[in-house]
Amino acid sequence: MHKKPENCNFITLGQAVVKTEQQAILALVHKINHDFAKACELLLACEGRIVVIGMGKSGHIGGKIAATLASTGSPAFFVHPGEASHGDLGMITNKDVVLALSNSGETNEITSLLPVIKRLDVPLISLTGNPESSLANFADVNLDTSVEKEACPMNLAPTASTTVSLVMGDALAVALLEAKGFTENDFALSHPGGSLGRRLLLKVEDIMHKGKQIPLVNEHTSISDALLEMTNKRLGMTCIVDKNGALSGIFTDGDLRRTLAGSIDLNSTQIVDVMTATGKTISANKLAAEALKIMEDNAISGLVITDDNNHPVGALNMYDLLKAGVV
Repeated sequence: MHKKPENCNFITLGQAVVKTEQQAILALVHKINHDFAKACELLLACEGRIVVIGMGKSGHIGGKIAATLASTGSPAFFVHPGEASHGDLGMITNKDVVLALSNSGETNEITSLLPVIKRLDVPLISLTGNPESSLANFADVNLDTSVEKEACPMNLAPTASTTVSLVMGDALAVALLEAKGFTENDFALSHPGGSLGRRLLLKVEDIMHKGKQIPLVNEHTSISDALLEMTNKRLGMTCIVDKNGALSGIFTDGDLRRTLAGSIDLNSTQIVDVMTATGKTISANKLAAEALKIMEDNAISGLVITDDNNHPVGALNMYDLLKAGVV
């Protein structure tokens, strides 16, 4: 087991890496030029998909760039150049655009594919650290991702160069996102399992309790019988309806505590006498996130869902929102 050198300061070393990569990113600002704009135009005009290729560490960065493009409205996928030469290149169509990453611009697995890419007549965008390389010269447009030095003290391990490539990929993805008018709702559609997707796609009707699950009593029900309904349905509340089935009010655990503070006979007093007549409601077709806002703004834990005739069609509480991942 190697011992830590006496003069080794991990904090200093870590900060040095961050500063080196920070400087490399700052230098990249001036490389966002007409070549970057041309690359964006080629990607924006792509009628197929963006095919990202890269070898080694560049391949890992390429995979992340492809994922970012795909999740922000620009269909993309990653192809390993080693596999591409053994059949996977068949996934590229003449409507696609190829985005190739190679710090040296001379990676054999990528340069060997250049004749095939030319024969397919698809636009090629390269991200290289050597603007005079074979890949850069062959590409329709080259994006300069060169760095003054790597964060590695031996200037060997890809560190600053991979960070710069990743940032350039993010710049492309976000520029395309803006140009396409990509919205939060579009993002949610491509991330239905994420928290944003749930907040922007999930509707009240998707999570509300329906039918016999709705706690419901009429105005002349005694408080004690209303409590039995609340207990059975376990939502911490019950809806109160008039003779036509329209919502008259709501009775919650909070109302119960206030009722018990007074001298009221639970068996003889009707629920209509102690209910909250101005309970908050929401429509079933509203977003669950809107239900959450109503509950938070009014410091309530339950909500009744009504139709156009003010008839209860559902009910939910904060736990339902929490379970659905909206909170």
